[in-house]
Amino acid sequence: MSELLLDVRGLSKYYGNRIGCAEVNFDLWPGEVMGIVGESGSGKSTLLNCLAGQVEADFGEVFFNTRSEGMKDTFQMSEPERRMLSRTDWAFVHQNARDGLRMNVSAGGNVGERLMAVGSRHYGKIREKAVDWLERVEIHNSRIDDRPKAFSGGMQQRLQIARNLVTGPRLVFMDEPTGGLDVSVQARLLDLIKSLVRELNLSAIIVTHDLAVVRLLADRLMVMKDGYVVESGLTDQVLDDPQHSYTQLLVSSVLQA
Repeated sequence: MSELLLDVRGLSKYYGNRIGCAEVNFDLWPGEVMGIVGESGSGKSTLLNCLAGQVEADFGEVFFNTRSEGMKDTFQMSEPERRMLSRTDWAFVHQNARDGLRMNVSAGGNVGERLMAVGSRHYGKIREKAVDWLERVEIHNSRIDDRPKAFSGGMQQRLQIARNLVTGPRLVFMDEPTGGLDVSVQARLLDLIKSLVRELNLSAIIVTHDLAVVRLLADRLMVMKDGYVVESGLTDQVLDDPQHSYTQLLVSSVLQA
């Protein structure tokens, strides 16, 4: 049986008297996708940013199963260790692709930069891998020298995914990955994410307000309200038979829409 990949204990973040997230506990296994849902202000993005080390938590521990040292508290890592982790085993897909891309660097350069950050130096091999990854996210190789600002929103998001996955991370954080895209573009992107997650045996933590997204992608689900996890379990179980009144409200509002 594969070993636990992530173990989160008592994770909490406060902004003065306001709760960002409080006493969050969960674990994640290799190849598993965890969805986090809730309304705006529920704490889901704060939780994601704390997990990914982009916001400093006030309390708690986040243990990650590193390749060389096994389970290690990421909050206790040195800055260089955390930086290397975010370039190799971790990846972060932003809602706005522009936040995760270098807009004045070519598409191939965006993918190649992450390879260079982990030590790749052979230009031909970097470009070859960039071409391969552009094709995997359905961007024609003729666009390799185009800059992202010449791409549509959906294409920018697919490029951001290629940039993130090229180094073979084991854990991907996704913040509303389909937010702000047209419905048809969303569907295509979701199919792509689902196939890549399965093909690469990725673990992922996905924040979204869209229950259809977690229904399609997530194995397990956490529902957040006012910074707390109010319900968690297998995705279909939570959505088909919600126990908490807030979850029932979320599900019924979708059914009525």
